[in-house]
Amino acid sequence: MSAPSAGATAEARNSFVYVAAALAALNGLLFGFDTGVISGAMLYIRETFELATILGYAVNPSYIEGIIVSGAMVGAIIGAAFGGRLADRLGRRRLILVGAVVFFVGSLIMAVAPNVEVLILGRIVDGIGVGFASVVGPLYISEISPPKIRGSLVSLNQLTITSGILIAYLVNYALSSGGRWRWMLGLGMVPAAVLFLGMVFMPESPRWLYEQGREADAREVLARTRAESQVADELREIKETIRTESGSLRDLLQPWVRPMLVVGIGLAAFQQITGINTVMYYAPTILESTGFADTASILATVGIGAVNVALTVVAVLLIDRTGRRPLLLSGLAGMTVMLAVLGAVFYLPGLSGALGWLATGSLMLYVASFAIGLGPVFWLMISEIYPMEVRGTAMGVVTVVNWAANLVVSLTFLRLVDVFGQSGTFWLYGVLTLLALLFCYRLVPETKGRSLEAIEADLRETAFGTDADGSPPPAKTDD
Repeated sequence: MSAPSAGATAEARNSFVYVAAALAALNGLLFGFDTGVISGAMLYIRETFELATILGYAVNPSYIEGIIVSGAMVGAIIGAAFGGRLADRLGRRRLILVGAVVFFVGSLIMAVAPNVEVLILGRIVDGIGVGFASVVGPLYISEISPPKIRGSLVSLNQLTITSGILIAYLVNYALSSGGRWRWMLGLGMVPAAVLFLGMVFMPESPRWLYEQGREADAREVLARTRAESQVADELREIKETIRTESGSLRDLLQPWVRPMLVVGIGLAAFQQITGINTVMYYAPTILESTGFADTASILATVGIGAVNVALTVVAVLLIDRTGRRPLLLSGLAGMTVMLAVLGAVFYLPGLSGALGWLATGSLMLYVASFAIGLGPVFWLMISEIYPMEVRGTAMGVVTVVNWAANLVVSLTFLRLVDVFGQSGTFWLYGVLTLLALLFCYRLVPETKGRSLEAIEADLRETAFGTDADGSPPPAKTDD
């Protein structure tokens, strides 16, 4: 799609913004596909390779399985650690292109891996691409989107994450009869290629262009995505908040930035330690324990993935109407209740029959609660709450925390089950989810309908205090 010229109709401008956001949101598809595909592939990788040695050393096979699964998370931590600074240095669009290439190469390596060591290498390379994508996708969308629809457009990233997971589950099911795990992993090259080819024709973020001294280019991009009367106002707001120095880790510790750093890190950690990826990575394993066979457990996992996508669509439709906080708090409340139910179900003897289906239904409702709240709101909030000079760096730091927590959860889940049992593990996640609910109620602000520059101005005004009751400042609007 060609970019609309300055003075184009509102319909053309809106269409262009939606296309740009949808293409950038394919970063989330890479993220989701990588998360979902390994859960099914692992059932057959263990049949191809002898998972007892690595680099010539004897290792517990379950540890090697954990290394294969978590290899992408190690790569994602690396990618996220460098992704924020690279997004500020190279530009948002260029980093998206780089990330697509890295993910393509990683998927190819996994598809042709002759041994476990090369497979793990491919997972790490794949993960680096995912780390780049998880930082720069929401960042690019938030900076190119008009304030009134920014929430919905950034939440497209979470929708494509859930869609990627569902697509991966469907791929796993379609290829399960022959155990063709190489095809499962190699098909990740397809969305990577689509993302690269699509982003070649998209513009750079206007805020990044202005920060680089390219005001004319920034004005041109804004003219393609905003009404003519809005361009001058938005450029003026960008100019008022721009800083000549580049953002650094030290800048994140400024008193007026620090509260939102705490919010971002808290959301990043809670999104993972409340247990969502135990379902995404180990759903077939969990469902096998309820009496499902391999193929049936993968098919039931497809149902969980479908619920994830459907409720994410609901979140996308609601997030700019109801606001971020209502969805976040209601979703966390639902997760807490479902984790309590899951713990009770697994505590009861004999999981076959009705209890097995109750466990499956509880998993679906847990995922639904995540999909409407903590899933999309986390990625949206971290793209909104940081000042421009440190936005890329801040998102890099927060995303590293997210992936590190993801890694910890994925490596400890099976161990926790050994120690506490499945019921105790789900109850532990329930307690952590309740803590997340209290954290969000007390600290997470509302950002609905506000420009990024207006949010930054509020942070400066409220840097040294909050309301008398300690709650976030009341939401404002740009009306």
